[in-house]
Amino acid sequence: MNQIPKNFNNFDIIGDIHGHSNDLKKLLGALGYKLKGHYYQHPERKVLFLGDYIDRGVNVVEVLEIVKNMVDNGEAIALMGNHEYNAICYNTMTAEGTYLREHSKKNFNQHAITMAAFMQKPNLYKMYIEWFKTLPLYYENDSFRAIHACWDEASIAYLKTRLLDHCLTTDLLEEANTEGTPLYDAVEIALKGKEIDLPNNQSFIDKDGIIRHSFRVKWWEEPQKPHTVNTISAAVIKHHTDEAIDIQAINFYAKEAKPVFFGHYWMKTNINQAPLILTPNTCCLDYSVAKNGHLVCYRYSGEQHLNSSAINFIKEYN
Repeated sequence: MNQIPKNFNNFDIIGDIHGHSNDLKKLLGALGYKLKGHYYQHPERKVLFLGDYIDRGVNVVEVLEIVKNMVDNGEAIALMGNHEYNAICYNTMTAEGTYLREHSKKNFNQHAITMAAFMQKPNLYKMYIEWFKTLPLYYENDSFRAIHACWDEASIAYLKTRLLDHCLTTDLLEEANTEGTPLYDAVEIALKGKEIDLPNNQSFIDKDGIIRHSFRVKWWEEPQKPHTVNTISAAVIKHHTDEAIDIQAINFYAKEAKPVFFGHYWMKTNINQAPLILTPNTCCLDYSVAKNGHLVCYRYSGEQHLNSSAINFIKEYN
């Protein structure tokens, strides 16, 4: 991270990869990156990865090799995603001898593909778990911001008082996993987004077949009135009553703030439609590569008003 100057702005910002190394190699090649020995390099640009390198896709090891080699050689910055954070916690024990992330059937299933990929390479898996701990939770310079799930001013301000070089140190992990602590709340928002409960104890089944009682908030823009579940939810929620929601406790991203890039939200687009920016200063780059979607990149060059024409996606290069 420190190998790239703070005022550098020629970044290719890439969303969630989830073990899809072939798509990643095609995208890097199409963007003008070439292999220099064992890492990809561009003569004028760097990559900023938004997290979620593992799980879902089978080529996890190759994705991590590509990303880490670029970071180690000063060609990229890699942020932590919630899947890397979950993997750390799944493999970290507390002082009482339990795991920070419960070894439940649901959690095992989420990590199963990644663990299978490293089955014959346990020491390599341990190395990457340790490497995940060095990944910053967010990036910011004078021109733009980047985070995996949600840039919330209050959460970022708190994290700045606790993190070392934007990273969670090992001694903070247990506190970060203790519900009710400010650190837990800040990390959850940064890596998993803002969530609020559905009214009247309603529930829905998410994309992974899990029953949810809360939903992710579309924090990047203040919704149009009336303020209901449907107008503030980041995704369509089926089979529920669309009731009014009080948004006073939600801090939406300011229109005058510097541009922010993030992933995490499984955006969808029609097969013949290119991904679009969300607002002039917000851009999501997760377009569901692991669900027959696209691996997406924004070619950023310091502009304060984002433009959808700067978005590149892998469908163009297949």
